[in-house]
Amino acid sequence: MSQKIKRPTSAPRRPARAPKKRKTIRTSRIDALINALPISPQRLQQVANWTIGLGLFAVVGLAAHATGVTAKVQEEYAQAVGRAGFQVKKVEVVGADRIDRLKVYDIALAQKDRSMAALDLEGVRADLMKYGWIKDARVSRRLPDTLVVDIVERTPAAIWQHNNRLSLIDEKGVVLEPVTIATMPDLPLVIGPRANTRAQDLDRLLAEASSLKELLAGATWVGDRRWDLRFRSGETLSLPEGEGEAKKALAKFAHMDGANRLLGRGILRFDMRDPARFVLRLPHEGQVAPAKLEGARAAADALAAATAAEEG
Repeated sequence: MSQKIKRPTSAPRRPARAPKKRKTIRTSRIDALINALPISPQRLQQVANWTIGLGLFAVVGLAAHATGVTAKVQEEYAQAVGRAGFQVKKVEVVGADRIDRLKVYDIALAQKDRSMAALDLEGVRADLMKYGWIKDARVSRRLPDTLVVDIVERTPAAIWQHNNRLSLIDEKGVVLEPVTIATMPDLPLVIGPRANTRAQDLDRLLAEASSLKELLAGATWVGDRRWDLRFRSGETLSLPEGEGEAKKALAKFAHMDGANRLLGRGILRFDMRDPARFVLRLPHEGQVAPAKLEGARAAADALAAATAAEEG
């Protein structure tokens, strides 16, 4: 008798699953705008980090001020910003033509802490403004590591001689720098204590006689009251006190020189300190060449005749 052996039947096979379709990654509008920018995403990220870092520094500073721990917190945070690479490594100077750029670099980099976050911009500007050549200055940061110094220079207007020293000054009398006889530029020379502070007064005075301005060699501020003008031809003109009286006297002298050619004829001094008198000082015999002495006498005679004719 045979016996059938039942074999276990296998489970019915499941149909194979269809492969899943890959989801299409859609670019957001923000990503599209970022990709359209003319800078790389890496550079954009750096800019964002700088902005966030400095903004955080400001927030930390305000919070520290409110809690009374300003100095300590700001110092520690500034050091952290500096360690992150935000330190002054370059100084860009704009507008410096006559000024010594090395001097500007020394002033700009004088601060002990060069962290971009902790840099005292107003302090740097205040130090720059102590330098005579600088009329105005603006100091700003350019991340990540550049300090920009924008300068407005003063313009030289005259040479000031005082206590055997020569200094270049601007129109307001601010001392720019010392000069020597060999290096002094072709500018008017003002002499005497506080003569530098009267440079603008002298300009207004000479505006009354523009024909004489080019003939002027220098001016001495006498007794803190009045001017002595010295001409390139060697004469000295003593003017009266007071700006109004001095202008009248100089205008009168310019008229007389135009009519009688007083300059360049050997006269030593024209004294107009007294508005009612006009005194000439002539050289003595032997003091100058005979021809020059005769020329001075002829000029004095011509002036006397012209004055008499005007009065007559």
